[in-house]
Amino acid sequence: MNVTAIIINCIAVAALILAFIKDKDKTAQSLKMALKSFIKMLPMVFIIIITIGLLLGFVPPDQISRFVGEQAGVGGVLLVGAVGAIMHVPSLLSFPLAASILENGASVTAVAAFITTLTMIGMITLPLEIKILGKKMALLRNGISFAIAILIAFIMGVIL
Repeated sequence: MNVTAIIINCIAVAALILAFIKDKDKTAQSLKMALKSFIKMLPMVFIIIITIGLLLGFVPPDQISRFVGEQAGVGGVLLVGAVGAIMHVPSLLSFPLAASILENGASVTAVAAFITTLTMIGMITLPLEIKILGKKMALLRNGISFAIAILIAFIMGVIL
């Protein structure tokens, strides 16, 4: 376990202890809600694990590298950005997938595009967004978000 994970877990445990000291009932209720949310999320976790396994089992690392590696250039980043924009997966569950494709040859820029578009753009929720914001505003928000997500990805690629 790395130092960052240890620090984060220590902070979480300390916060939990403080919450128990302040209000036992609310903390217990919060933990029950968290457990229910975790149980609801389990099927999606299994789907992601299976998807990662299938992806890594059927797609060789050189193919991943070819489509979303450094040599794929802007096209690879846009491709993986579009996939991230279309997918409807909780961002927490996308991190293992992103780590897997990174380890198998994807560029940092492509992975940053995937994670960023996944969290900033909601193609699945677009009909609801259109209903609430109107078609022009919803499309404008998603278009600008996509452009900013790709910009963030390229900045991350330069930094890292």
